[in-house]
Amino acid sequence: MDEQPWNRQRLRSNNEWLLLEHLRNAAPASRAQLARVTGLSKPTVSSALAALEQRGLVREAGTALPERGRTAVLYEPDPTAGYVLGIDIGRARLRAAVADLSGEVLSRIDVPNTGRTAAALADAAARAAGKVMDSADVSADRVVHAAVGTPGVFDPEDGRVRYAVNLPGWGRAGLFDKVREQLGGSALELSVHNDANLAALGEYAFGAGRGSKLFVYVLIGTGLGIGIVSHGELFTGAHGAAGEVGFLPLSLGSPELLRHGPRRGALEEAVSADAVVRTARELGMTGRLTAKRIFDEARAGTPAAVAAVRQESERLALVVAAVSAVLDPDLVVLGGGVGRSTDLLLAPVRAALHQTTPLRPALAPSELGDNAVLLGAIATALRSARPRVFNLPTNQTHAS
Repeated sequence: MDEQPWNRQRLRSNNEWLLLEHLRNAAPASRAQLARVTGLSKPTVSSALAALEQRGLVREAGTALPERGRTAVLYEPDPTAGYVLGIDIGRARLRAAVADLSGEVLSRIDVPNTGRTAAALADAAARAAGKVMDSADVSADRVVHAAVGTPGVFDPEDGRVRYAVNLPGWGRAGLFDKVREQLGGSALELSVHNDANLAALGEYAFGAGRGSKLFVYVLIGTGLGIGIVSHGELFTGAHGAAGEVGFLPLSLGSPELLRHGPRRGALEEAVSADAVVRTARELGMTGRLTAKRIFDEARAGTPAAVAAVRQESERLALVVAAVSAVLDPDLVVLGGGVGRSTDLLLAPVRAALHQTTPLRPALAPSELGDNAVLLGAIATALRSARPRVFNLPTNQTHAS
């Protein structure tokens, strides 16, 4: 029996996607090379490449002269078939970047967060994103997907962010609709993600987490959270709150938990940047204190700063011990504002772990630093954008 037309179309589509994915991983490549690695016939490869080229998804990338035979044309994915946008919303900073489909960042911005209200913060995030799009000369209709990182857990059912205690008012509904409207209207595909989760994906895609079977990214800054990546996939739990370790009590019925209640967790209160400042002040440091200043003073040997950093290390070891007992990761990456000071933290955290638990995963500093959340947003946006561009009708690919 002849194959049904819709089956032939699906087969052609599958072949084209297979070739496109191989090119993303090993471009440039010739038709003969693609036939060898995919097992497809040379005529099938030639037909599929022609279709992909016509749709603006692949392009010629030069030629190669094999040892025998004719000069071979090389192909690569066309990175300009679409663009993605990443936005990182934090208490202190706003960051945004636009990248092409190869993941190359074309423009980025990093500005202070001066928003005094949730609405003002949404406006500021949209303005920052608009600036990078203008700088990259990418119009809103060319952005295939935008991914936003924020503290807390986004509930897509009601459009609210929960548990973002460091961003007052950020739990209002409709804030991300406001961002979407200012950027490109309802046609813009926009997703919202926890910042620690995005940092973990960024570190897995571009940084210290590459090749890990199960790794955990610990984000220590104005808040505390972890992102969990298993075999390249993010684990978020039943309600998206996996990794909200800041709500763990220091001990059952601890005074810290009773004082702060369920809104801000005891462990977050004890480990975040504010905790470092509070501890240093209790130990006698005066003046305008920030976590950065305290770590700088610790490097210089100031006793109170050294003691504050030691206490931070001991409490951070509790986080790693708890994570290790539940998840058994092969790697834990320390990142965020406090995590930048791994030159002071790693050794005492390891020492505290030896006294706390027999479970000792490898510890490493973040390779991406302040860019982890933003690059995770780009990586997340690319995961959605690439198949979406592939499935667009031919007349919409490369639309202006």
